[in-house]
Amino acid sequence: MPDSRDIEARFWSALEDDKTVMLGLAGRSDGHAQPMTALLDEGESRAIWFFTAKDVDLVRALGAGGAAVLQFASKGHDLFASVEGRLSPSDDRGAVDRLWNSFVAAWFEGGKDDPKLQLLRFDPAGAQIWLNENSLFAGVKLLLGADPKKDYRDKVAEVDLA
Repeated sequence: MPDSRDIEARFWSALEDDKTVMLGLAGRSDGHAQPMTALLDEGESRAIWFFTAKDVDLVRALGAGGAAVLQFASKGHDLFASVEGRLSPSDDRGAVDRLWNSFVAAWFEGGKDDPKLQLLRFDPAGAQIWLNENSLFAGVKLLLGADPKKDYRDKVAEVDLA
């Protein structure tokens, strides 16, 4: 049975592999989040970084920074997470240099010095993480009259990511 540390480690590993998240501002009146590519920096303990453009709705609504929510589903749908934290614009050139890659470069004609480039830093505070292992097996157990909820009791964790 995985414990919360194991579930947290699985989250970070899945995020590193899959990278696509839905990112939005907490309390935003329209409730919209947008797909973003999450980048993890080995030099940072927990920060999650995003390259975007200064003229997107999220950046304009963000201002100097605020509470945000990140939603994640791994490619195989074996892990889901809802992460709360603080999102802020960053002008950290060192982070830009460390995180820059060919996929990011394709979006910015001016390269690292493109005037539209905006780096965002998400500092996670806490998360609820769900493991979805053996959902087929749970379905078979349900058909046979067993209660599949018992198997999922230890597959949810409230994790402090600060």
